[in-house]
Amino acid sequence: MPHSAHPTARAWLDVDLAAVRHNAAVLRARAGVPLLVMVKADSYGIGAIAVCRALGVAFRDQPSRDDAPWGVGIASLDEAEALRDAGCRGRIVCLQPLLPTDLPRAASLEVTPSLHVGADVAAWRSLTMAPYHLSIDTGMARAGVRWDRVADLRDAVAAAPPEGVFTHFHSADESLPSRDEQDERFAASLATLADVLSPAVLRHSDNSGGIASRSHGSPGHLARPGIALYAGMFDQQLGLLPVVHLRARVIDLREVHPGESVSYGATWRAAGMRRIATLACGYADGYRRHLSNVGTVLINGTRCSVVGRVTMDMVMIDVTGVPCEIGQAATLIGRDGADLLTVGMVADAGGVSPYELLTGLAQRVPPVYHETLPVPVAFPT
Repeated sequence: MPHSAHPTARAWLDVDLAAVRHNAAVLRARAGVPLLVMVKADSYGIGAIAVCRALGVAFRDQPSRDDAPWGVGIASLDEAEALRDAGCRGRIVCLQPLLPTDLPRAASLEVTPSLHVGADVAAWRSLTMAPYHLSIDTGMARAGVRWDRVADLRDAVAAAPPEGVFTHFHSADESLPSRDEQDERFAASLATLADVLSPAVLRHSDNSGGIASRSHGSPGHLARPGIALYAGMFDQQLGLLPVVHLRARVIDLREVHPGESVSYGATWRAAGMRRIATLACGYADGYRRHLSNVGTVLINGTRCSVVGRVTMDMVMIDVTGVPCEIGQAATLIGRDGADLLTVGMVADAGGVSPYELLTGLAQRVPPVYHETLPVPVAFPT
């Protein structure tokens, strides 16, 4: 695990692991129940192994901490295998449905699958006595048995009771009526299966939006934060700390004369003499093309506008009147001095989802993990 940016790095992602722990503690306190934290998509591009270690999940060389999450959630068995290969011994739950042919691999990786088909439940039990979680669809229409068809699984559940049963909200933070309707459907489903479920079955429904939408804690026994753990959403509402800080070097400085254009398509032209800096970061690094002519970047704590189209490997910004030099570290997402460009702010500026923005940052920029976030510095001479 790297701990400092290489002095010649063109662009990198500073990751504040102390902020991850802070956010987990805030979400745990608000939910009032243990967490099943989402580390799918390599912890939304931040690094699942580093995040799991930072949260105190058990590894071969690291015992589980008392404040560690109940478990971690993934979406593919490749993600689980990467964690196991790194020595992770914590509880791993796959929240995405698996094909029947994937079940033996899940068993060998000691992954708890989510199941919702009777034949799959029987197949799992024929492989192992390890736990599984029953997935119920209460309106997402993506995966799980429909809330009004759970009775079809009575025999399968009676023969092999699940460790947990869960549902997933589609709009909990946007529409309380939709959340409440899904709550009611989930409760009805549990009532239908009450006589075949263990009294100790673990119920869980709240994702980040569900946690944020409630003021009296999450229902059930677990909560499943994802984007909020990484301060991609709900940061101001919940007092979450920024985790990711995208940096890139200034690799060129030039004067642009009145009427001259910058970047492909000549979508921006200088209204007067302007000083333009080129940064070593583009959409191949996850800085979205949608931020062309609307993005903002921090240099020495000063906001500078993105000018022209964001290109694959570079982005240009207007630094007229702003002191900067070749090798200067600019901040495209995150904190520089007293100012902060949150994931949500940058995503909103480009009209993209914060989920897409976060997960896209892993394309090429290396993560650099910190317990104390450093101040961006100029390229060493």
